[in-house]
Amino acid sequence: MSSSDIFIGETIGTAILILLGGGVVAAVVLKASKARNAGWLAITFGWGFAVMTAVYISAPLSGAHLNPAVTLALAIKDDDWSNVLTYWSGQLLGAMIGAALVWIAYYGQFHAHLTDKEIVGDPVAQDVKAVEAREAKAGPVLGIFSTGPEVRVVWQNLVTEIIGTVVLILAILTQGLNDSGKGLGTLGALITAFVVVAVGLSLGGPTGYAINPARDLGPRIVHALLPLPNKGGSDWGYAWIPVVGPLIGGAIAAGIYNVAFA
Repeated sequence: MSSSDIFIGETIGTAILILLGGGVVAAVVLKASKARNAGWLAITFGWGFAVMTAVYISAPLSGAHLNPAVTLALAIKDDDWSNVLTYWSGQLLGAMIGAALVWIAYYGQFHAHLTDKEIVGDPVAQDVKAVEAREAKAGPVLGIFSTGPEVRVVWQNLVTEIIGTVVLILAILTQGLNDSGKGLGTLGALITAFVVVAVGLSLGGPTGYAINPARDLGPRIVHALLPLPNKGGSDWGYAWIPVVGPLIGGAIAAGIYNVAFA
């Protein structure tokens, strides 16, 4: 596959992943959404189906990595680093496009949610310090774009992301690759979708299970840029964990695979 095919495939696939994955979170969270309060099961299965759909669409072009941790693991497994930056560039761009599309699809719901005084308070009645404090912390819709911990313990949050990513990448490497070994095959897409659901149900509670650096960083950048009223902060102090944790997890998974399975 050519570099242009890889870039286009990863851009389109990751955009679909974030559109459907972020979309289910928006559906559950936002005021005036018909799916509001559908719960964690809806979110975990929505992300699983998002992965499956994105993989089937992008696999013919790029092998459907859709995740920098997957790309890193395959590079370590095969000792082939030639297209890593191409994959990562497409994944980050696609994640940003997907997040912007979620905003467009739920534009009215975002406005209704972020102008509801029960949700964001009354900005007029708040003093300057209160407004600054609100804008510094994670905003009320940040979870639609990126992840965050329920309990902020740095080492635990990092380790949780590492563990979840190891499970995901080991499942891909041992069960999910196509005949060329460069990406997910038809059966691999279905297996990976169910693994994502399993990780979400079992390990997603502490941090929201990013398990994908592009999935978290790209939409977080979009959250910071979008003209959303009363959106609050993008929690950049936490942003390194869902980037570094999955990359470490991908490297560990590749090491385990090369020692135990190769």
